[in-house]
Amino acid sequence: MTGRGMSGAILDSGRQLMLSRAVLAEFASKGTPKQASFLLEFFTAELASREENKRARLLKKARFPAPKSFETFDWSHVRLPESLSRQDLTGCAFLPRCENMVFFGGVGTGKTHLATAIGSAACGLAMETRFFTASELILTLARAKAEGRLDKVLSDIGKADLVIIDEWGYVPVDTEGARLLFQVIADSYERRSLLLTTNLEFSRWGSVLTDDQMAAAMIDRLVHHGHMVIFEGESYRIRHALMRN
Repeated sequence: MTGRGMSGAILDSGRQLMLSRAVLAEFASKGTPKQASFLLEFFTAELASREENKRARLLKKARFPAPKSFETFDWSHVRLPESLSRQDLTGCAFLPRCENMVFFGGVGTGKTHLATAIGSAACGLAMETRFFTASELILTLARAKAEGRLDKVLSDIGKADLVIIDEWGYVPVDTEGARLLFQVIADSYERRSLLLTTNLEFSRWGSVLTDDQMAAAMIDRLVHHGHMVIFEGESYRIRHALMRN
């Protein structure tokens, strides 16, 4: 077989194979050191390629509004509780514990940036993430309910290790929207982590959600295994606005 023909045969075989342990053991043991080294290099490259492809798929599925990283984030205006370290956030250590995060602070203080960076890091660790604004999530769930697909959509959200709900409380929510949001929070309780960004104190949730009891039930589930992260300072966009002067 010619070199070109052999290359084609290798490609065709590789696309079809799910390698068995017995065959791997046989060829790993009888090959020369140089051949074994080549085989190990091949498997290492293949595994790295699969991991990168999986990360790309998870990032696409998460639907972040824009790429963000820890490297470009300013931590100087963030106040963490004693129960939480910066490494808990950057290393996503809170996710296996199904702990929640509420990022509280004014508009433009970096809440969405840090939430997106954490979600991206989770994808890099092969953890599924979903990103929604609160209004987008309500519209998605309401549309699914109207079309008889609500269970399917909730099931898809339920596959995530982390659900990020951005801009919580920025716009008023009607009773039906509040019920749909509560369903996501209730379904996630002790099963996955929720991360909410908001500029709204807990005491005002009832007025925005039009139901004090439902708001109290949401808060109860969020804070049981949750941490409040405070964002202080002036809006980043205002500080760097072209119209500032």
